[in-house]
Amino acid sequence: MQVLVLGAGQLARMMSLAGAPLNIQISAYDVGSKTVVHPLTQMTTGDDLESAIRQADVITAEFEHIPLDILAICEKSGKFLPSSEAIKAGGDRRIEKKLLDDAGVKNARYSVIQSYQDFQTAIEHVGVPMVLKSALGGYDGKGQWRLTEVGQADAVWAEMAECIAATEHQAIVAEQFVAFDREVSLVGARSADGTVAVYPLAENVHTNGVLSLSTAITDQALQEQAKQMFIAVAELLGYVGVLALEFFDVNGSLLVNEIAPRVHNSGHWTQQGAETCQFENHLRAICAMPLGSTRLIRETTMINILGEDTLPQAVVAMEGVHVHWYGKGKRPGRKMGHINVCGENTDSVQSKLRDLMQWLDQAAYPALNSATR
Repeated sequence: MQVLVLGAGQLARMMSLAGAPLNIQISAYDVGSKTVVHPLTQMTTGDDLESAIRQADVITAEFEHIPLDILAICEKSGKFLPSSEAIKAGGDRRIEKKLLDDAGVKNARYSVIQSYQDFQTAIEHVGVPMVLKSALGGYDGKGQWRLTEVGQADAVWAEMAECIAATEHQAIVAEQFVAFDREVSLVGARSADGTVAVYPLAENVHTNGVLSLSTAITDQALQEQAKQMFIAVAELLGYVGVLALEFFDVNGSLLVNEIAPRVHNSGHWTQQGAETCQFENHLRAICAMPLGSTRLIRETTMINILGEDTLPQAVVAMEGVHVHWYGKGKRPGRKMGHINVCGENTDSVQSKLRDLMQWLDQAAYPALNSATR
């Protein structure tokens, strides 16, 4: 089975690693350089998208921000999964919000802004404080603003107006500020026949808008809420593959914050913590294979490695610690890899996280402090 992935980053890399035992061969199309590369070696294997599409049995994506002309070509082939509609929903907050409304899934009150008058209307409709996000292109905390008092409006508008002008079809989505207790996410898979398998919820810690740490949790009430929302969104889209929903937990009630129509950073813990990892289940779904079990097999916490390209040997030597590098060049704040920390129970994982703090720079891994309190 030949799978072409749109995008040549770490998610395509981990799909390739997961697909090899199933005899699924992965090639990756780098939409920036417009070349086909091997997802592990990054060696160029071609520069003809049409040829790569012909050779592929299935086409999928590792990220949402795919140029629309490329997306249209792949959709036309009849091989693209989950669907261009799903990818567009993940890449445009306006489409995403409408999808959530149509699915009957709870999310924060919002308003779309394209002009200063729209901004004033949003202040009245959404209220202050509010969070403002670019409709296109924003991720990992980029393209976001906060309005905490009306007196800041003109200064914030100046920055947003510049953002709107810089990108064609751009807009800003204003969202009600939600005072949440914690952020959680659900990663699940859906087959073409409608079979759904979801993983345990993960509790997430962000630093400067970027995911720092993600831990599989057991909370049956929240799990059931999240699963029903997942099913509602996935069925409305006719989704095939792995889909992630990010939530705010507000006093035991979930609100969807974002969706991601792909394998997701907060699901990396599944590589060591679940019977079948998210990357394998995505490939199983799009290749019309039965889904694997999503059962939690050991307590696991995932730590993102941001802007660092080495680890002390003592970390690599620790029992239950699994390091995954992405083969990237070092750059401040860049996702360079992740560490999965596993244990027999929560206390065991906490103990290992405390041990890790002896070896890791706390400035580079700030979420460890909150995880070990």
